Amino acid sequence: MNNKKSPTNIITPEGFFFSTVEAAIKKPGKKDLLLIYSPREAIMSGMFTTNQVKAAPVKLDMQRIRAGKGQAIIVNSGNANACTGKQGMRDALAMTRLIAKGLNLEQDKVYVCSTGVIGTPMPMERVRAKIPELVTGLGKSTPDDAAAAIMTTDTFPKVVTRRIRIGSKTGTLVGICKGAGMICPHMATMLCFIMTDLKIGKGALDKALKDTVETSFNSITIDGDMSTNDTVLIMANGMAENEPIKRNTAAFMRFSSALSDITYELGRLIVKDGEGATKLVEVVVKNARKQWDAKKAALSIANSPLVKTALYGNDANWGRIMAAMGSSGIAIRETRTDIYFGKVRVVKNGISQGKDMEAARIIRGKEVTITVDLRLGSSSSRVLTCDLTEDYIRINAEYRT
Repeated sequence: MNNKKSPTNIITPEGFFFSTVEAAIKKPGKKDLLLIYSPREAIMSGMFTTNQVKAAPVKLDMQRIRAGKGQAIIVNSGNANACTGKQGMRDALAMTRLIAKGLNLEQDKVYVCSTGVIGTPMPMERVRAKIPELVTGLGKSTPDDAAAAIMTTDTFPKVVTRRIRIGSKTGTLVGICKGAGMICPHMATMLCFIMTDLKIGKGALDKALKDTVETSFNSITIDGDMSTNDTVLIMANGMAENEPIKRNTAAFMRFSSALSDITYELGRLIVKDGEGATKLVEVVVKNARKQWDAKKAALSIANSPLVKTALYGNDANWGRIMAAMGSSGIAIRETRTDIYFGKVRVVKNGISQGKDMEAARIIRGKEVTITVDLRLGSSSSRVLTCDLTEDYIRINAEYRT
């Protein structure tokens, strides 16, 4: 096994290996099984969907992550292994058991994630047949290959990397994710796997992940539907041999900043790839009384089908923004509220400024920023979303066919 540089010059952290194979889980023609492996035991942290209906792999991983250690993750696309009863849990366990046997690991050091159609039994005969090839292929795939293998309705692989210096050592972080639909906050909103060769304590890793998820994956929305399988896992195997990163240190701040960069950029790529989307939209609410008020108002605007369809139609219909914000339940004063499309202020003190046509030219672009200034306090929040098109309906109408 050899670490490789991917075609897009993504550098793999030291001591991590990837393998991808085709098991024809949903249909033939694409690689749909991924294995991530670190020969050295890694410190691990994870966050999971808050949906009360959780897929079998999520339930299993939530148990195993308590130990905070692991060495391998097996991931499949094409089948969510959700709402599959006791057999679903048996299948999830079997996938980890097969990998553990192939790599000579303890079974609880292996995690499993699935994405795809809900309610369909996992075709385990196809998965079992491909495990030996998956194990022997370690080191032959890149992070780009890994990201491609976990795609469902995604149109491109999503990979982001950062390198940072900790003391005298330089470490690497790489993140891959999938997601284009069923994207709504309240945890991770998709599958995401982050690997680093930096050495960091479990408490520090937990805090860094929790903080960065809140400002990235918990601040994106495409359609307001929360998946049953959402998972973020991070592995830190320490092979950079730096001094261990501890909380409340300069090294921790550098690590957290790099991790935030990765998760925010991955979240941005997810929204950019939103099913049927033609626009990436950033909603900024500033000068709210409380942080939660700003976040709640931004989400209310970002999730509004009326706002999203107006954006698709290049209609600067600020009335829909005002209505969405007013129904969010936060404290606002209509007569103090300003609304901007880009730098064009269309509303001042709750009154139209007659610049709808100018604003319409702004929103014809591929990336749009909507800013709402409540002028009530000092708290701000931003949420990433996209427009809503007829292609979103077509993609989801045909999802199981």
